[in-house]
Amino acid sequence: MNIFSERSKHILTAIVEDYIRTAEPVSSKAIATKYSLGVSPATIRNIMAELESEGFLMQPHTSAGRVPTDKSFRFYLDSLRRLEELPEGDKALLKKSCESPSAVEDILTETARALSTLSNCAGLMFIPRKDSFVIKHINILPMDKTSLMVVIVSTLGMAQTRLIRFGEDVGKLNIERVSNYLNSMGAGLTVRELRTRVVEEMHNVRNLYDELLTNALKLGAMALDADAGKDGLYVEGRANMFDQPEFRDDFERMKKLFSAFEEKSLLVKILDKSMEENGIHIYLGSESLVKEFEGLSFVIAPYASNGEILGTLGVIGPVRMNYSKIIPLVDYTAGLLSKVFCPADVKADFPL
Repeated sequence: MNIFSERSKHILTAIVEDYIRTAEPVSSKAIATKYSLGVSPATIRNIMAELESEGFLMQPHTSAGRVPTDKSFRFYLDSLRRLEELPEGDKALLKKSCESPSAVEDILTETARALSTLSNCAGLMFIPRKDSFVIKHINILPMDKTSLMVVIVSTLGMAQTRLIRFGEDVGKLNIERVSNYLNSMGAGLTVRELRTRVVEEMHNVRNLYDELLTNALKLGAMALDADAGKDGLYVEGRANMFDQPEFRDDFERMKKLFSAFEEKSLLVKILDKSMEENGIHIYLGSESLVKEFEGLSFVIAPYASNGEILGTLGVIGPVRMNYSKIIPLVDYTAGLLSKVFCPADVKADFPL
């Protein structure tokens, strides 16, 4: 925008803010009437034409006003200085969602739901790569004659449960010794690291002559292979998306959006990008690298424990979303979860 005057920047900002409020093409007359810019509608019209030629505006119909492009919204975000103060009622709802004495999965679901309610968009919560969590201990519980439940508890208090069909009479196993062996091997490792170590041990011929070790490694391999690589993605409020003016009258667009939301890997691709560093990340539709989400915008922030990023949360909505409200909403929620997911505060989701 260096080629434009301060007046042009003020006019472009006014156009973006008017479009955020109305979702309607913006006319020069509307800008002149609503904003005290000290210029005539004719001057505004000329500047709008210049902005359109530079790719900041588009005209959907010959007789219509202009609509900001993603390029305009990026300029608007880069120059945004005024953020709304989050109301105390909103803070209370988020605290209730984040700090309830529930299982971790319930906290994430309720928080995504709160983000959706407060933003009138879709709320997202993401815990990637569960197998990267550090193991605190492993419990093994017999379920029936041939089945066992393996409970892997992380140092953050989160628990993963895997039902294992052992294929042999579990009554013949020395479950306590098998459990102790797996704990001595796995405590302090990530699930991924323990999986690698078990595979290495299984190739160690010396260990395979010991029945206890053989059973422990066999059970460990089965448990650690189950659900390997699955991600925890929680999406609430998708219906809010389809009620937005940009989409509700466009059936084909709604179908594509619905399909994109159902394909979790597309969302994960975007959410995983924001794991690299702290702070708010904003991806406009054309910047998301996922063509299915063109026309949408993501406001995302990571949450952490003891300096380690655990996952991301955020809001997905139309590019026209109210950023001055949603940015502080996402930022506040990320701060709350970073406090909640401290090892002393997190509850395991399986009774031990």
